[in-house]
Amino acid sequence: MVSASPLIDLQNLSVRFGRQTVLRNVSISVPAGQTLAVIGESGCGKTVLLKTIIGLVQPTAGVVEFDGRQFVNLSERDVSAQRTRFGFVFQNAALFDSMTVAENILFPLKQHRSSNDADQERAMHSLLTEVGLPNTVLKKYPAELSGGMRKRVGLARALIMRPEAVLYDEPTTGLDPIMSDVINELMMRTRDKFEVTSVIVTHDMNTARKVADRVVMLYPLNRLQPDESQILFDGPPSALDASTDRRVTQFIRGEAGDRMMELSEQAGG
Repeated sequence: MVSASPLIDLQNLSVRFGRQTVLRNVSISVPAGQTLAVIGESGCGKTVLLKTIIGLVQPTAGVVEFDGRQFVNLSERDVSAQRTRFGFVFQNAALFDSMTVAENILFPLKQHRSSNDADQERAMHSLLTEVGLPNTVLKKYPAELSGGMRKRVGLARALIMRPEAVLYDEPTTGLDPIMSDVINELMMRTRDKFEVTSVIVTHDMNTARKVADRVVMLYPLNRLQPDESQILFDGPPSALDASTDRRVTQFIRGEAGDRMMELSEQAGG
């Protein structure tokens, strides 16, 4: 169930690295229980947005709150505790190559919880079933797994702490259409069973349409006017096709359109 109050709240968020501004005056509130997909072409700041939500990147301006608290106002211990309330599914799974699957999944628990080994083992086996992997993978190393299996191990690791929010960075990148849909189904199952709030950064319109309650589309700042909002679209997936903004419709349909003209001009053609 989606709550009326925001669990994640970004107000007038700006992030700059040196002279390059990546995010400018972005305001997004995500109610508890909502699944938000953030779409947009490369370079528009989607992954930076995720890292700002979890406090890995500090905002240059604006406010970032999780459950009413700002990371910038917390002690190091409180920041660590706050982050345990998140699960993060990295683009390439980001598993530890020198650890087995079992060690990878249990890593967050070993770092942050003092539960006994038997409880941890039960939690791990339960999650392995949830993500559709057999127990035989537990002794394998990441290099022995397919891309889809690594993604599912990454999801199991993200869920082992029973987080309130899960952040996904391009969860279906590099997967074939069938395995991409398996990941989509797992994200939906995760949302429904664990009642988590989800933010999904993706280029995959199938994911955005199937999994999300709401879609936000960002646009690269270097292609906007100074007074234009970086958010081109904010609404339900069902409203995407009705957008009157050519930049939105070209992106969701995968059409080069105006981009070919821009690239030709940049090349001097």
